[in-house]
Amino acid sequence: MRVHNKPLFIWHDTTTLVGKYDNMLKKDLKLANNYLIKQLPKATAFINSKFEVIHASNQWIKEFNFETKNVFGKSIFSLFKDGEKNEEWRLILDKCLKGQPSELFDIEFKDPNSNTQWFEWSNIPWYDSDENIVGVIIQAENITSRVINEIQIEKLEALLLEKSEITKIGTWDYNIKTNKLNWCDITKTIHEVPLDFIPNVDTAINFYKDGISRNTISMAFHNAMINKKPWSEKSQIVSANGVEKWVIASGQPIFKNNELIGLIGTFQDISDQVEGDNKVKENEHLLKTLIDNLPLNVYIKDRESRKILVNKSECEYMGVSGPSELLGKNDYDFFTKEVAVENIKDDVSVIKSLRPILNKETVSIKKDGNATTFLVSKIPLTNDKGEAYGIVGISTDITHLKQKEEELRHLINVTSLQNKKLINFAHIVSHNLRSHTANFSMLLDFLANEKEETEKENILNMLKNASDNLLETLDNLNEVVAISTNINIEKKPIKLNSKIEDVKQNLSAYIVQNKATIVNKIPINAKIKVIPAYIDSILMNFITNGVKYKNPDKDPIIKISYKKENNYSVVSISDNGLGIDLKKYGSKLFGMYKTFHNHKDSRGIGLYITKNQIEAMNGKVTVTSEVGVGTTFNIFFNEKD
Repeated sequence: MRVHNKPLFIWHDTTTLVGKYDNMLKKDLKLANNYLIKQLPKATAFINSKFEVIHASNQWIKEFNFETKNVFGKSIFSLFKDGEKNEEWRLILDKCLKGQPSELFDIEFKDPNSNTQWFEWSNIPWYDSDENIVGVIIQAENITSRVINEIQIEKLEALLLEKSEITKIGTWDYNIKTNKLNWCDITKTIHEVPLDFIPNVDTAINFYKDGISRNTISMAFHNAMINKKPWSEKSQIVSANGVEKWVIASGQPIFKNNELIGLIGTFQDISDQVEGDNKVKENEHLLKTLIDNLPLNVYIKDRESRKILVNKSECEYMGVSGPSELLGKNDYDFFTKEVAVENIKDDVSVIKSLRPILNKETVSIKKDGNATTFLVSKIPLTNDKGEAYGIVGISTDITHLKQKEEELRHLINVTSLQNKKLINFAHIVSHNLRSHTANFSMLLDFLANEKEETEKENILNMLKNASDNLLETLDNLNEVVAISTNINIEKKPIKLNSKIEDVKQNLSAYIVQNKATIVNKIPINAKIKVIPAYIDSILMNFITNGVKYKNPDKDPIIKISYKKENNYSVVSISDNGLGIDLKKYGSKLFGMYKTFHNHKDSRGIGLYITKNQIEAMNGKVTVTSEVGVGTTFNIFFNEKD
């Protein structure tokens, strides 16, 4: 039972009613169902001094579900059976019969469906016309919804208090009329002031750290008061104990009849959160610094192979100024279709299988044609359920290593070729010098044993010829040695068209004598990087060979053309001469002292020397030929190195 300090319900014109009720009693209760009482809007019952129900309104009958019972003449305590409460109620009714109206109190009541109902009861003395107390007038009001609301409010207040203590969120309110500021206990605890501390607006603002924080909260309070705007600001305070804290202070204007009457708000200590956020930011910065300065391309992709994180190296490789130009895009935006399809295929495989790809050598070709060789690792990025929601990619650019590897392989090939040349050269030297030595030895024996002067003269002439041949052989061998050893001679760009015209001029008499035609198709401005001393020899050798091995049935025509192919300038020199049987002589074509036609001037040294000069400039030479039709030599001049 709950007692309220509320004004007692007063029945208007009580004396008149009591008089009427007294008359009714005298008339054997014939007026028990008085129409006026039955129609009272409030649940009302009249009981006599024996606590028996004499009259009751229809609303009272309905509220307590007495429609099926005859309640008149029965004790009020028999209708509401609750021993403990009935005893308490009996004391109240006894006092009322003695002229002491009771305060309002609540009674809990179970309806037929066992639902709890709450009623607020009032008890006042019932007087007759002679001002004698003849009973008690009881009125009841169903306050179930109000009680339930009060219980809910109590629960919410308890929950709010509990949450405030957990989240460190306090409350405050400000009354404009009284100029009073109230802080809850949590707010006072955050400020580290005693619980009996009485704040005001000035002291509250002065708790904020001098500078930005104090200025911000001052402006926020001013805006709320003048412009009626709410606020929520993150700022710093200095507690009463000198401790700096981060807080979020919010405020909301309160209105009544469109008039500002005050402010309410919350006050939350977020120092731990800010400290945690700062730690996270610091760790993120350290991680980003580490990732950005790794000599690796690092990126993270989502399940659709779109990049959601990239480091500095990846941006530099992609040729963009920052991550924003890459995020949200996939490989189709940057690479050729073939490369993008292969990359995304690997991404999907890693996500589905959860098996990483480690150190896979791939060649990435961007849309501008730039190719880069990478060692790529792709690792599944998984959540706490073990499901992959993306991949972490790490790429190492090994293009330079591959180039060095290629250069090393080329060097090994060159070294191997040089060794073969050296062995071949040694064999040639051994064979040729041995032949010349044997010839000299034999002629000297003939000369020593010859008696006749005429024969001696012939032998001396033969010795002279042998000496000339030996000198020529030594000159050829010296030229080959010079080409093989002078590998560091600098290449220079020359105008190819002009050089060919110079060679034509030098060979003009030879060309006219053999009725030859030189067709120069080289562009005027075409340039090639060569060793100048070699280019004259190379052009002269190929042109004179084209004339020398002419078809006897037609005048020789030499055509010279030019094109670019990868890192090479390619000069093609074609003739309409005898041609060469490449199936028979192809492997020996550029050998020393190898001849393939019965020509009196053939020595087998020109092509050998020319090939060595071309290779000394990191170039190469190929040949196509058809017997009786002609031959084409393609000379590849390396423009890169």
